[in-house]
Amino acid sequence: MANHNRLGEKGETLAVDFLKAKGYHIVERNKRFGRAEIDIIAKIGEEIVFVEVKTRTSDYFGFPEESIDSKKIELMGKAAEQFEMDTDEKFTIRFDCISVVIGVHDTEIIHIEDAFLPGMHEF
Repeated sequence: MANHNRLGEKGETLAVDFLKAKGYHIVERNKRFGRAEIDIIAKIGEEIVFVEVKTRTSDYFGFPEESIDSKKIELMGKAAEQFEMDTDEKFTIRFDCISVVIGVHDTEIIHIEDAFLPGMHEF
């Protein structure tokens, strides 16, 4: 496995642990909907949260969340539509980002709720 894949998996695991500690129930990880992959689908209350996790070893080249582009946002929106069609439950949907910077001496996790809406491509 490539190092960037291992780093991504580690970041996602840290993000899952972070969300669980905040009271979220993890519904699925790495769920594919056609060409879209959702890193984490979580539930809190009556809200389903689609989470994109971005992990880096530093923020030297920018914050990890800045790498989410309009194509990814569009795919996440389509995935949410498919999830909604596949599910009989009633819920609201939110799109979050978790930024993980795993440094040499410490790890920083930032949870950005309502980070974006499909159709709106700015943070």
